[in-house]
Parts: sequence; C-alpha cells; structure tokens
Amino acid sequence: MSALGRLRENWQIILLVVLLAASGVALLVPSVVGAPDQGATTLQYGLELDGGTQIRAPVVGMKVELSTDQFGEDDDLGEIESDLSDELGVPRQDVRILVPADRPGTKTTVAVEVFSENVTADQYATALQQVGFGGVTVDDVEDGVTAKTRNEIVRTLRTKIGEAGFAGRTVRQATTVDGEHFVVVEVPDQDPDEVRELISSRGRVTIDAYYPANNGSYLRKTVLTGPQMENIGSVQQSQQQQNTYFVSVVVSDDHAEQFAQQMVDAGFQGGSQCTYFQRPNGTDPCLLVVVDDEVVDAYGVQPDLGNSFIGGADSDFVKRPSFRILAPNYSEARNIRINLQAGSLRAPLDFEQATTFQIRPALAEGFKQNSLITGIVAVLAVSLVVFLRYDDVRVAVPMIVTALSEVVLLLGFAAVIQLQLDLSHIAGFIAVVGTGADDLIIIADEVLSEGEVSSARVFQNRFRKAFWVIGAAAATTIVAMSPLAYLSLGDLRGFAIITILGVLIGVLITRPAYGNILRTLTTDK
Repeated sequence: MSALGRLRENWQIILLVVLLAASGVALLVPSVVGAPDQGATTLQYGLELDGGTQIRAPVVGMKVELSTDQFGEDDDLGEIESDLSDELGVPRQDVRILVPADRPGTKTTVAVEVFSENVTADQYATALQQVGFGGVTVDDVEDGVTAKTRNEIVRTLRTKIGEAGFAGRTVRQATTVDGEHFVVVEVPDQDPDEVRELISSRGRVTIDAYYPANNGSYLRKTVLTGPQMENIGSVQQSQQQQNTYFVSVVVSDDHAEQFAQQMVDAGFQGGSQCTYFQRPNGTDPCLLVVVDDEVVDAYGVQPDLGNSFIGGADSDFVKRPSFRILAPNYSEARNIRINLQAGSLRAPLDFEQATTFQIRPALAEGFKQNSLITGIVAVLAVSLVVFLRYDDVRVAVPMIVTALSEVVLLLGFAAVIQLQLDLSHIAGFIAVVGTGADDLIIIADEVLSEGEVSSARVFQNRFRKAFWVIGAAAATTIVAMSPLAYLSLGDLRGFAIITILGVLIGVLITRPAYGNILRTLTTDK
C-alpha cells in the first residue's frame, strides 16, 4: 500500500495525534490562549481549587407587562418615563420602558421596569395609573427585571471586575427551579468585602457644574454623563497638585460643542479657583465629580482650558475635546476610571437577599492536591482492570493511552476557553476516564470475541457492530446529562458539561482512532 493510502486509512489516528499536540501547546504555552504565566500549565481554577469569593444576588426591580395596544403611535416613551419617575420620586435612570423591535402594529407586550428598593408594588401600580395606564393593578406587578436588563448587568459587571484587575473572574446568571433569577459573581483569591464593595456601586459617574446665579445663590447642573465621555485614560498622578490623581477623558464629538457652551454659560471662561469644600457659597465656578449621587471631588479649571471653551463650534475645545477628571486619591481615581470604562449598572443588586460563599486559599490548595491524587488513583485502577481483563499488551496499552488522551483533549479545550475548573469538573474528568475505558472494552471484546481477526474487512464488520452499541450509549448519556448542563443546578452543571464533552470527543475522535490502532496491531492484511 502506498504512503498516501496508509494516510487515508489511518486518518483517525493522525487526527488524534494532531489534536493531542495542539492540546499540549494550549496547556503549556500561555501566549497561545492569552493566559498569564502563573504555573506549570495554563489551566484556570475556580473557587474550589483556587480559593476566593462567590456572591449570588437578585436584581432590584419590578416590572409590568403592558400590551402595545395601550400605547399610542405618537406616544413619547421618554416623556412617559420622566412622568413615571416623577410620580415615584426616583431618578430618571431608574425607570425604563422596553419596546419590542416590531412595535407598533403587533400584539406583543411592552415591559415597564423600575429599579428602586424604596418603591412598593402598590405605589408602582398607582404611579402607572397616574401616567395613563388605568387598567394596571397590584396583581400585574412582578418582582424582578427583564432578561435584557439582566444581560446588560452581567456584561457591565464583567467589564467592571476585569478593569479592576481581578483575574479568573466569572459573572453569570442563575435560575432556580422556581423561576427566580440571580446574578452570580465569582472572583478567585479575593476577599468578600472587596468584591462586594466593587459590585454594590451603581457606577453612575457625572460631571456637574456648580456656579453662582445672578441672585447670589448657586446652581448645579449636570454637564457630562458617563456615555458622553470616551477614550478613558489610565490613572496618573498630577505633577502640579500634590496628592491629586487624574483620569484623562475625551468628550464625544456630538456633545463637545454643547459642553463648551455650558461651561461658558456657567462662567468657567478664563479659569476658576474652586473652594467648594471650604466655602461652598463663596466659590468660583466648580466642576463636581459625582459618583452615585455623591460628590467625590471638586475643582476649578486652568485659564488655558477655560479660554478654550470660548468660540462655539470654532473653539479650541471643540477641536480637541479632552480634559482631566481629578480625584483626591488613587483609589477614587481608579474607581472613576473603572466606572467610566464599564458603564453604570442598569439596576442595583439586592444584597439583603444575597448569599456570600468564601473558600480560603489554603483549603482550596488541599482540594487541588486531593483532586490530583484521586485522578491518579482512578487512572491506576482503570489500568489494573484492563490488564487483568486482557493478557495482550497490543490490546491493553493502546486502550489505556486512548482513554487518557480524552482527558488531555478535554484539558486542552478547557485551557483554550479559559474554563474555571472546580471539583465538579474534576468529577467529570474521572467519569470520562471510566466511561471511555468501558467503551474501549466493548470494542475490544466485540472484535476479539470470535477468535483471531483474519482480515481488515472482518475487523471492520465487528468494529461497526461495537460502534453502534457505544454510539447508542453515548446518545443516552448526552440526553440524560443535557438537562443538568442547561439548568443552573450548581456543581451538577459542571459535571454534566464535562461528561457530555468527553462523550462527544470519544465517539467522534478517540474511539475511531482506537479502532484503527487495534486493526493495525491485530490484522496482517
């Protein structure tokens, strides 16, 4: 047989070798998977194997589903949101109307949400009645928020925690069998108080102008919001002002001219000296840095920046719309940068109903060592059973090597997708070793049960019968494990996912490769 013919005949073995090599590279070379070089492999570990904190909390909010028939085609939804926030006495950002993309003209529903701990269901129903939805009752009010809002919160928290430098973090949704929804945050090797402080902040950053009015009083007006600030710079220390830090930002092009004009109207042209914290009623105009409605710093502007606001659309500031947000310390500046990068949380998390779970790093290290020992014992046990079952190294050795290759492929896949390995995943790996050996034993028994294999054609017929058996068993396993992999059932989910992946790798890659190896070793023609 030609070399090309042998390659075609044994392509399953070649594929297995190539994938094993790729898995080895993924496990050992950090730059390939974008993982930090923190140990012998690129594997990432979750709380149970690395220690850290898990916080599980619902989202604060209520919603009412209204028919699109209750809205007129000319309704200003923004005005309805403003009226509703006024009725409830909550900030405008805490009210939201989610309209389907195909509105109007369809019999779909519109979700009206409010995100406030201080609003009761009765007050919410009454407020909706006041703004024109007379048919709404308390029974129509549901606890919780829409899936879109939860998805936005998860994305924001992922960015926020990532910007804070917490490696290996996981932010996901979880749903109980009763239909309750939670946001789950897992951060390895971090203290619960630090994680909670980071995710409890809404992260709503604004820049307010504080300036004297004509009658001697002072006015305060928001001139910039988070979405209007772009190209967020790193935290730097000011050379002119000791113990002062700043974050450079760029005002969006569509707001730069309006911002410059607002600064001129407030009296910032020519510069200003701010004494907001010392003499709030006797200061020059100030820019206030406000985070979650709390003033964290106040400062004036340098003459050069103040003069750059003059000139409207032709002003120097509009041509180069950048400035610095000052903060009194590094920690505050870092928080401002994180909040600007991640954006504000659409709704807060309810920490009164939250659960916090922490594993100390020392305990997690013990789990990791015990998991390694358990895996080694499992491999040795399977190897012993195989050698006792068969008295032929041509059958037993390839069987053990092939079964272990499934684990290597799974570990490589975990490294590539940066899966946070926990005890449930380790249990799945051990299960894969056992089920893999079972399937390989079925193949060997079917092929060798009727005596010596006289030819490759005879081998192929026997192998096909065995493959139908293990294929049916694999399908049964996948069907049984799918609900566990889909539902948020804690550790069971990780076990089910690894088991399903192991079964798929076995049926598609390793079982056919073992068949090729066995055929090569047991047939002469």
